[in-house]
Amino acid sequence: MSQLELIEVTDRMGRLQAADWLLRTEPIHRQLRPQLPVDYPDKMQRVFAGGGRLLIAANGDRVCGVAVWRMFENTFVGRQLYVDDLVTDAEQRSHGIGNALLARCEDIARDLDCLALVLDSGVQRSQAHKFYFREGLVVSAFNFSKSLA
Repeated sequence: MSQLELIEVTDRMGRLQAADWLLRTEPIHRQLRPQLPVDYPDKMQRVFAGGGRLLIAANGDRVCGVAVWRMFENTFVGRQLYVDDLVTDAEQRSHGIGNALLARCEDIARDLDCLALVLDSGVQRSQAHKFYFREGLVVSAFNFSKSLA
C-alpha cells in the first residue's frame, strides 16, 4: 500500500482547490450515501455553499476515505466541527484510514477554536459505533427527526 495522503478538496471558504478529486470521491461517498443524486458535483457544490467542506484520504490516485465537515456554533455545544459524513472504502477498512480522517478533522477543529467535534451515526451502523467509541467519542444526546417529504 502506498503512503496515505489526506487532501483538503475544498479550502476553508468552500472553494474547490483540488477539483480533479471530486469525481473520484463519488463512488466511496456513495457507499455511505447511496441516495445522493445522479449529479454528484452539483449536489456537492450546494453542500459547499452551505458550509460543508471535503477532506479525502487517497492512496496513490485512488480515494479510500471521505469526510464532509462543517463548522458552526449553536447554543448547546457552542463552536463545533460537525462531521456530516465519514466513510472508508469497504475494501480498505481497519487500516487506519478512518482514524486518519477523524484525527485531521480534530486538528481542523482545534485550528478553528472549536469546543467539540460532533457527528451523528445511524442506529444501524454498529461497526461504526465501535470505531467511534475506540476513538474517544461518546454518546452525548439522542438525535430525533421527522420526515417532511
